[in-house]
Parts: sequence; structure tokens; C-alpha cells
Amino acid sequence: MTDHIIRPYGDTTGDGMVQLSFTLPLSSIGETQAKVAEGAAAQLANKMGMDPALVVHARPMGPDFTFFVVYGRVNHLVDTSKVVVVERDYPLLTPKEANAAIKRSLRRRLVVVGACIGTDAHTVGIDAILNIKGFAGEKGLEYYREVKVVNLGAQVSVPQLVDRARAEKADAVLVSQVVTQRDAHLLNTREMSAAFRESYPSDRRPLLVVGGPRFDEAMADELGVDRVFSRGTTPGEVASYLVHRITERKAS
Repeated sequence: MTDHIIRPYGDTTGDGMVQLSFTLPLSSIGETQAKVAEGAAAQLANKMGMDPALVVHARPMGPDFTFFVVYGRVNHLVDTSKVVVVERDYPLLTPKEANAAIKRSLRRRLVVVGACIGTDAHTVGIDAILNIKGFAGEKGLEYYREVKVVNLGAQVSVPQLVDRARAEKADAVLVSQVVTQRDAHLLNTREMSAAFRESYPSDRRPLLVVGGPRFDEAMADELGVDRVFSRGTTPGEVASYLVHRITERKAS
């Protein structure tokens, strides 16, 4: 097996053992129902390529659903040479360096408008990037002297976001999406992108940046945004990207 062809590791190297969790709409209250539910979970795991498949955990989630953890072997191989990685194409800056670059290039403060759009009420992501307390030991964008932050909070409609971005003359719009049921994060992002493109000339549209735990960084073009950030992104990375792109745009 070559270095870029690998198999999952469980108990011993290359044994193909994996752990999988899921929920089925089956009751497991009562001995017979519990056995039926566990048998259904094992059957699903078998159909997904796990053989043998051992149900190691089952817990009722109310009267009509059961959560399972299944452990078993798969024969699938992974080719790491086919993994697509979005490389960082900008330098990481300290807050001092970012402030200096903004002051030198824009000669005014960089304006950032952030929000959670749609019905998403989870502000932990946008707050981690924007609020001064920051995330992972890094201060948020409010800490940057040359950045004006307008945090609209949660459950902001797309028209409200566009209107506020225009009123603030935003250089960049940051959107966080944590709620992802039925691909709500993708639908909301596409709606947001379309609204900004309809409302702005192409050369005056603010940078559109989205982030959240379920986003794929390679989907920026498909979603119509300038950049996608996934889980674990720090305020410094976002600030460095904004400074790089906006100063680059100004220079051109």
C-alpha cells in the first residue's frame, strides 16, 4: 500500500475499523422493540459497507426515535492524493500589521458588517470573530483600531443585511451559519449572494465571507461568495484575509 492510499485504523493498523453514529425513527422502549431497533441499525450499517457491524450503544430519544453507535469493519480505501485543499493564499498579520496596512492603503477605517441570517439564532460563531474577546487566544475584529465592526446579531433577513451594508458603506460582509438542517446554510448563503449581486455594481460589491462548521471551503464559487471559512477559523485569519483582499482591490 502506497503512502497516499490508507485504510481506517481501529484496534490495529489498517484493520478498517470505524465507529458510526446515527438516529433511526424506531422506538427501543421494551425488549422486543429494542431488539428490532438494534437489528435495523446493524442492517443499515451492513448496507453502508460495515461487516461485521456491532451495535455498541443504543439509547431512546423520546418514544419514537433511537440513537445508535455502531462499530465495525469497512474495506474502503482512501486516496489522499485526491483530497482537495484550499490553500491559504495570503499572509497572516498581527493586529498591528493589519492596522498599518489598512491605514496605509485605505486611509480610513475598514468597515465590516456581520450577522447570522435567516432563522439562525446561534451567534457564537460570528461573536467569536467580531467581539473583542475573540477566540482561541486571539482578539476579535473589534480589537483592531482601524476596523469598524457592525454586528447585527441573529436572525437577520437578507434584505436587512443588504440595507445595513449599504448604509454603513461596508467593505466586507461576514455571515455565520450554524443551523444546517435541510441545507439551510447553503440556501441562505446563495440567497444572500444573489441579493448583493443584484444590489451592487460588480466593482463596488463588498467582500462576501461566510463561515460555519458544516461549510466546505472549496464551495466559495458554487455559493457565489468570495471566501468560505470552516470550523476552527480564528479572528486573525479572517482579519488577515480581509486586509489582503481589500488592500489588493484598492491597489488595482
